[in-house]
Amino acid sequence: MKILVIDDERSIRNSLKEILIDEGYEVEVAENGVQGLSMVEKEKYDVIFCDIKMPEMDGMEVLDKLMQMGIDAAVVMISGHGDIDTAVESIKKGAFDFIQKPLDLNRILITIKNATEKVHLVKETKILKKKVYGQPMIGESEPLLHIRAMIDKVAPTDARVLIIGSNGTGKELVARNLHQKSRRSAMPYVEVNCAAIPSELIESELFGHEKGSFTSAIKQHKGKFEQADGGTLFLDEIGDMSLAAQAKVLRVLQEKKLSRVGSDKDITVDVRVVAATNKNLKDEIAKGTFREDLYHRLSVIVINVPTLDERKSDIPLLVEHFIDQICSETGMPPRPIDPDALKLLVDKTWTGNIRELRNVVERLLILSGATISADDVKSYVL
Repeated sequence: MKILVIDDERSIRNSLKEILIDEGYEVEVAENGVQGLSMVEKEKYDVIFCDIKMPEMDGMEVLDKLMQMGIDAAVVMISGHGDIDTAVESIKKGAFDFIQKPLDLNRILITIKNATEKVHLVKETKILKKKVYGQPMIGESEPLLHIRAMIDKVAPTDARVLIIGSNGTGKELVARNLHQKSRRSAMPYVEVNCAAIPSELIESELFGHEKGSFTSAIKQHKGKFEQADGGTLFLDEIGDMSLAAQAKVLRVLQEKKLSRVGSDKDITVDVRVVAATNKNLKDEIAKGTFREDLYHRLSVIVINVPTLDERKSDIPLLVEHFIDQICSETGMPPRPIDPDALKLLVDKTWTGNIRELRNVVERLLILSGATISADDVKSYVL
């Protein structure tokens, strides 16, 4: 728990610091609003106490700046000249609470406890929203607008979709958006990375197995198709799936039935399948490594996700998004990026696409100063 006290009275800020340190909190102090705002830009705090009456920049102006920065911290305004109107105004502007001087220790501790609960609730809500709604598709380029339009048309149907594109372009994001905008959005969304599962286990992973069907099958296991019943199953990197598993997937798509490994009993499932690959499946068909009949079953709708180099105009928006996202996840203070630095990132060739861009932004946040400069990009990226 990290607390910042902004007050121009040395006795107030120092005594408050000593009391809160004795209570086990980590406390820092600032003697005016300018210094306090500078500290907030560099550090992340859970609670900020701010005096209303201060020279140079009063507390209400500091409060406005803090709200504009979009901080997660709870801001508590304090004043020796407070009245109802001032308290109401500060709450309207976004303050968590208003406390009058002389400060009462019990009131302060209760306020910190309540503020902490609120901050944690906000953070948990953000995490939950990300899990439920996924990440937004950031950008306004023509290729991305085309994909959004495709998703809006296709999502309400049960048509199978094949998403193609290079590594790191965001194919899984397209799949999630298809699910979220479908009539199945309240039902399970299950992901399978076909390339990450050993070929000897892929059938068990997809279709499940019965107890004792092989050496390590110590209990019955429901496969991904059963887990996704009523919802959407996303088969990522389907070009890496074995021919044996492809044949079973084809049967499920044709008959909407499956049988677990070690069983001859049919189980009916209602699953929408969305697949993705970075391979040219027509080339794989010619090589004999991918079934042509499965390809036609999967590719009712084909969505081609562009590379980052094909949508460079989206890079500034993506950079700002990743700065906010990474700082929120890691607790790093948000910081601006210089226009010249942004131009260098736009001009760069991105072989790793959006995934590479996110890694670069995280690297710059860790290694740069208060502002991400062009020199930082030249030193740590180019």
